[in-house]
Amino acid sequence: MHTQTCAAPVAPLSRRQWSVEETLELFEKPFMDLLWQAQLVHRIHFDANHVQRSALFSIKTGGCSEDCKYCSQSARHNTAVEREPLKPLAQVLAAAHEAKEKGASRFCMGAAWRNPKDKDLDAVLEMVHAVKALGLETCLTLGMLKPGQAERLKEAGLDFYNHNLDTAPEHYAEIVSTHCYADRLDTLDQVRAAGIKICSGGIVGMGETQRHRAGLLAQFANMPRPPESVPINHLVAIPGSPLADLPKLDSFEFVRTIAVARILMPKSYVRLSAGRQEMSDELQALCFLAGANSIFYGSELLTTGNYSPAEDDALFQRLGLIPA
Repeated sequence: MHTQTCAAPVAPLSRRQWSVEETLELFEKPFMDLLWQAQLVHRIHFDANHVQRSALFSIKTGGCSEDCKYCSQSARHNTAVEREPLKPLAQVLAAAHEAKEKGASRFCMGAAWRNPKDKDLDAVLEMVHAVKALGLETCLTLGMLKPGQAERLKEAGLDFYNHNLDTAPEHYAEIVSTHCYADRLDTLDQVRAAGIKICSGGIVGMGETQRHRAGLLAQFANMPRPPESVPINHLVAIPGSPLADLPKLDSFEFVRTIAVARILMPKSYVRLSAGRQEMSDELQALCFLAGANSIFYGSELLTTGNYSPAEDDALFQRLGLIPA
């Protein structure tokens, strides 16, 4: 097994820091007080009824060498996901066309790699060029990046790079052993230095504590510049994965996580991501009230299901939400 010994991440000193204790105090507020505070913060920085919609498409599925315990695409887990090659440009463009026609403003492309090889990156750069030409924002998630690759992505016109931190630093080794937290932070540093916007969030419901959830959000908030987009994923228990049998996280705790993310990162888009298909309309409405203002839009998220565009359109109409 590939393992590394990594130094603990160093918190930047150039801006106000949120301690884990301060973040925990937010989590522990009475539920209605927390939502009220989050909604007030949200309305200062965003139109409270506008929700950004992104589509997510797998351009290379399965066969990843990493051992992330939550993932359906790890070659180390006995899931139903089969290894597939990189999709051809025409198929990616067809999916992007469909996403735009249905109302998505950003097209996110994901590949199950530890890190992209330069020869694979050449084909991905063509995809970025072609999707940008449709008038869509572009986002990629390709794993960890090597020096110089972020600059190539920037030259191609990439708008966002997604690389989730997943959980708090002290909980990370419980979830992944084939790379470490510092590797994740290094890729985000490369992306930021290249001038690409960051999409980075986490997964809740992986057996972490509330302190771990607070630590994850504080990690983002304490960056010199927090991620422009923060996806909050609710664990989808994938049969055959090591986390398949974990109990569900309490729904109110998920809403608290959204609210605290909004307070700590008032200018970031906070996205309801994986796991939304298992949420009721009422739970989603609470998340929007707590400050979520972005969703993944489309019937599939890489390898897991999602509400259909028609179902989301109906919910938006019932709540008076406006696609942004």
